[in-house]
Amino acid sequence: MEKESPFRKTALAITRWIGSPESLFVHTVLFALGFIAVLFHIIAFEIMLLVLTTLVSLEAIYLSIFIQMSINFTTASIAEVEHDIDEIQEDVGEIQEDVEELQEDVEEMSEEDAAEEQEEEKQQRTLAQIQIDLKKLIDDISKLQQK
Repeated sequence: MEKESPFRKTALAITRWIGSPESLFVHTVLFALGFIAVLFHIIAFEIMLLVLTTLVSLEAIYLSIFIQMSINFTTASIAEVEHDIDEIQEDVGEIQEDVEELQEDVEEMSEEDAAEEQEEEKQQRTLAQIQIDLKKLIDDISKLQQK
C-alpha cells in the first residue's frame, strides 16, 4: 500500500479520537464548565448558550467532514483489497488448472507404466514358453539321435 499522507493520518486520528471514551470525557467536562461558569456568574447564560451552540455546530460540521473523509479512505482501501482478492482468485484458478494438468500427466504416465509392465510380463511368459518348447525340441532331437 502507498504511504499515508499527513492529512489522511490527521483525519483518521481525529475520527478515532472522537469515538473514544476520552473524547466523551473532555466534551462532558467542557459542557459542565460552561454551566458552572453561569452558576458562578462568570458569564451570562445567553452568552454561554451562544458560545456552546456555535462551538457544537462548528464541531459537528468539521467532524462530519472528517468522518466522511475517513469513510472515503476506508472505501478506497476496501477497493484495493477487493482488487487484490480478485487477482489472487485468478492466480488460484490458474494454479488449479496447472494441478489438474499435472494430475492428468501423472495418470497417463501411470497408465503407460502399467501397460509397459503388462507387455514385459507377456514377453517374459513368451520367452519362458519358447525356452520350454526349445528344451522339448532338444530332448526330442536327442531321442531321435539315439534311435
